[in-house]
Amino acid sequence: MPTTTLIYIAIALAVGFLLGLRQAAVVRRSYQNLGETLVAQTLQTKFSPPDYHLLNHVTLQVEDGTTQIDHILVSRFGVFVIETKDYKGWIFANASGANWTQVLFNAKYPFQNPIHQNYKHVVAVQRLLDFLPADAVKSVVVFAGEAEFKTEIPVGVFRLNDLIRYLGEQTTEVLSINRVQFCVGRLETARLALTGATDVEHVEHLERKFGRRR
Repeated sequence: MPTTTLIYIAIALAVGFLLGLRQAAVVRRSYQNLGETLVAQTLQTKFSPPDYHLLNHVTLQVEDGTTQIDHILVSRFGVFVIETKDYKGWIFANASGANWTQVLFNAKYPFQNPIHQNYKHVVAVQRLLDFLPADAVKSVVVFAGEAEFKTEIPVGVFRLNDLIRYLGEQTTEVLSINRVQFCVGRLETARLALTGATDVEHVEHLERKFGRRR
């Protein structure tokens, strides 16, 4: 590989890494709910560099606005795009249904199927990391709260302990360490600034598109 290319990659990785440290500090101060904070802390404890690198609260520009991703775990074993749900009560899930249902104190609350919700996140990451095979980017939904599933848990959906077990079982290398660092650099460079204005703009986009926040 030419020396100039190596220098360019090294600079990009260094910038991405420094941005990652800054963004991680900002995320810890705000922007995460309790479930997302628990997932982030658990992942950081269990999966550490250089094999793994965790990004939290990532907002990316897409064709029709923005999309906001709770966590992206970039690793030698794949890029895991993680949607976190922090619910109590009973959960009734259908992998193909548009909505799932939370039952809490005899009241029913529909919410968007998180598998469908995470699909857009996965596509956004796949397009940004278009040099990777599409199947290297994987969708994961994790329930971090005290909710109890009253139906079969769909494939790709986990309780937090099960997610840790699942990630630990992924041992087939699909990215080199250098490729992991390159992916992190590209994601850190592409993500929008972690500010209240970014969050407000994203929520307004969702309200225009769906009529309510999702």
